[in-house]
Amino acid sequence: MSTATTNIQLPGLDCGLCGFKTCAAFAERLPANPDLLKRCVMLDKENRVDANARAVKPISAALAACETASTGCTGCAGASTALRDLASTPAAAWKDSLGRNFDFYLEHLPEDPGPREVMLPHNPLLTREMDIQIGDVMIGRPLGMSCGCPITHCGVVMEVDKRTGVIVWCVTGPMRPRQEGFKDIGYYSAEAYEGIVKETNVELRIGCRYYFQPRLCMLQWRHSGLVNFVNRTPEGLRIRLEGLWIG
Repeated sequence: MSTATTNIQLPGLDCGLCGFKTCAAFAERLPANPDLLKRCVMLDKENRVDANARAVKPISAALAACETASTGCTGCAGASTALRDLASTPAAAWKDSLGRNFDFYLEHLPEDPGPREVMLPHNPLLTREMDIQIGDVMIGRPLGMSCGCPITHCGVVMEVDKRTGVIVWCVTGPMRPRQEGFKDIGYYSAEAYEGIVKETNVELRIGCRYYFQPRLCMLQWRHSGLVNFVNRTPEGLRIRLEGLWIG
């Protein structure tokens, strides 16, 4: 399958191991972050080079509209309306891989290597016993009421609270643990997600629950969460979601 890149052909297998539903969807994300090409385990190592695809539509117009639409401390209503009007995603795209509707895509923060997740090990003492440190590569699976995701999550630790056992990490996929080794935290509860909203199908309000899809979810399934923080940034709306579940 030929992509929009200048010198790369993706395999066209649509395996989903990179975190995208199709190779075409993966190719569209490469211009904003060429390093994502490293996620394609089907490409030879020498072919994982910087790529040039079409740019993602900037959010500056939405943020400008937000500034005039709201004078509140976060301005979430005005920004959300502007984002909704700006979004060019067709209605058919607001469905997950099982055909279920969702309200917005959650992108990872620009300074992070992947989606940011707040997690609590089912045995919080493991955080101290395993001496979890910032920068550690970990694997684990969100079990039960928090998510019940059937996929083992892999990522890098960003923050650690040894007193409570709470860990903040960025989910980055299986390549890094394969290459560098890892600490296995076992089962855990996913307590919160933090990220950027660039595309939304509804107006976002603090205190409301929404269906959303993490952009890099390997299963492309919708999640649900309660929005309890919204802030304008140059990249889009930075939000925090708690009370998570899948389906």
